[in-house]
Amino acid sequence: MENNQISFNNKTTVDINHIVLVGYVGKDPEMRYFDSGTVVTRLTLAVNRPVKDRQTDWFDIEIWGKSAEIAGEYVKKGSLIGIEGKVRWDSWNSKETGELNIKPMVIADNIRLLGSKKDNNPEVVPQQAAII
Repeated sequence: MENNQISFNNKTTVDINHIVLVGYVGKDPEMRYFDSGTVVTRLTLAVNRPVKDRQTDWFDIEIWGKSAEIAGEYVKKGSLIGIEGKVRWDSWNSKETGELNIKPMVIADNIRLLGSKKDNNPEVVPQQAAII
């Protein structure tokens, strides 16, 4: 059985590709419009591991469509956001070396604005959270 399949019985398998992240945006998002009118916003998200040494994992995030426009407008470096989406593996050959590169990309289906590092009243943040 592949890693992304769950077997409920011998006859049924279900593929699941679902990720939920909460973290701080590492730099201002980059928004790009295509000739077709489609828009994508790309950002990096720092997620701290819940352990003593507080190691940080960095994720590349893509947001598409209307949510991308809203994220491009309201999300800034240091924003605390929640992401719900799926993981896609991008691959390409290096122009310099011809070497194959592979990188995970999180494609956001939902984004929630939760606050920023500057917010010092965390009890207010959940009521102010917005889903885009």
